[in-house]
Amino acid sequence: MESQRVVVVVEEADAARIALEWAVRNFLRSADSLTLLHVYPATKSRVKQRRLRLRGFQLALSFKDLCNGIAEAKVEIIVMEGDKGAAVVSFVSKIGASTLIVGLHDQSFLYKRSIPNLGTRILNCRILAIKQHSSTHYGLVNTEFSQIEITGLR
Repeated sequence: MESQRVVVVVEEADAARIALEWAVRNFLRSADSLTLLHVYPATKSRVKQRRLRLRGFQLALSFKDLCNGIAEAKVEIIVMEGDKGAAVVSFVSKIGASTLIVGLHDQSFLYKRSIPNLGTRILNCRILAIKQHSSTHYGLVNTEFSQIEITGLR
């Protein structure tokens, strides 16, 4: 079985954590390469930039703990500055990821009409959007899986 290069967007929203938990249980395999990507907003203040980078790295470390169930998987953390949508698309294209996994919530960058600074860049990978529903049954979290149409992120 061929290994996958998977990127999971790390955000403070619960939906992002739910998406990673879903991926660990249902999608990721032991030989896969997983990148936990956190993007923080650009700022001119060096102090604020350092604080945002540190907070993003700490958040990504807490997500990495959820990956312990994947034996032998390679997990890396990337924390970068910029517009979330443009940075995610640029990074996924740059590393040639096979899959992008995103937790879907009201403020998700996937809901933006356009993602700035993309030019003609095309995202050639599978996009899996995971949305948590508020109801639980028998202690299980009810999630909804969606595969996003790739042409929507040009």
